[in-house]
Amino acid sequence: MCDTLAVVTSSGTWFAKSSDRSPREVQVVEGHGARPGGGTTTAQYLELPDPGAARVLASRPTWLRGFEHGVNEHRVAVGNERIWTTQRPTTEPGHLLGMDLVRIALERGTDADTALDALTEALERYGQGGVGEFDRPEAYDSSFLIADPHGGWHVETRGASWAAAPIGTGAAISNRISLRDGWTRASADVAPGTDIDTWRHPRVDTAIADPRLAATTACVRAAGAVDARTIVATLRDHGAGPWGAPGTPGPTSGPGDGGVSVCMHVADLSATTASMVAHLPTDPDARIRVWCALGSPCCSIFVPVDPAAPPAALADPSTWRRFAALRDRALVDPGVHAHDRMRLDALERALWDEDDASAAPPADAGPRVLAALDALGV
Repeated sequence: MCDTLAVVTSSGTWFAKSSDRSPREVQVVEGHGARPGGGTTTAQYLELPDPGAARVLASRPTWLRGFEHGVNEHRVAVGNERIWTTQRPTTEPGHLLGMDLVRIALERGTDADTALDALTEALERYGQGGVGEFDRPEAYDSSFLIADPHGGWHVETRGASWAAAPIGTGAAISNRISLRDGWTRASADVAPGTDIDTWRHPRVDTAIADPRLAATTACVRAAGAVDARTIVATLRDHGAGPWGAPGTPGPTSGPGDGGVSVCMHVADLSATTASMVAHLPTDPDARIRVWCALGSPCCSIFVPVDPAAPPAALADPSTWRRFAALRDRALVDPGVHAHDRMRLDALERALWDEDDASAAPPADAGPRVLAALDALGV
């Protein structure tokens, strides 16, 4: 399960996603260089013709070829969500995972429109399928949010079928179909006027997504007051409002719906394993700003990252495991979590202040994050 949002302003677009996966699935943040076209490239279960690729900063579960979310050198950002549809996805290989489609859109898109074209052309050609879960043999359909400095697309899919609507001033998506009949582009098999909600599986309770979607939608609607700090506070929401509000609870985990929030903590089933916030400026001379976190946002640091040269520590699986250890002990002892958070907050504020005051993120962010983890004893 995941949550993704985009907010379009006069100065550019804010994009954010939290990736909710198995609590034991390692996820890293990596830079992938541009490459010329020619030959082939690989998806999880397929070999594809390679038209070349833009430079991409992306978050990737280590066992997967595709990306959970990312941003490219052309100021395009993409993220996906698992959705339950009336079509049973196949676990057989020979198709694309949602994460493969995120990677294709980021590698080939020069703006939101061309990213949408790349994603949907690949979807129609190869379809969706194959196992996309770390510890369960499950396949699933995906929805997507594609953004650039001027807008973007909300995309819902069912198998190889798709429909897309412009995001206007912003949008939020979660683990349910939320597009109705306001779409403007679709695959040829989608009849004009189709209510895309009819694709939603009728026996899957939308309560797994509705409270989270309400939280991220509230952030989108606050458009004029949105900045990196307010978005991060939303990504740390444990069901009682943005992080830092009076009475904000720490992480909890339990059976059933316990822990179902934007910052996810469902025991032995799902946890937020990586998050990203990006600002895609309209000014071509302004830098893309990106903040990346490994593990649960409430137990991690959003590190300012240069998309062309991310800290090596964020690409090291052992760093992710150390943040996972912080999450595990936070769920056991709220007092320890409060102590850990004080130290994490101090470093996060320092890194952000330095990033605000400079033309580039702090070059020593990675070593300082590792030093903070050393001090916390994980």
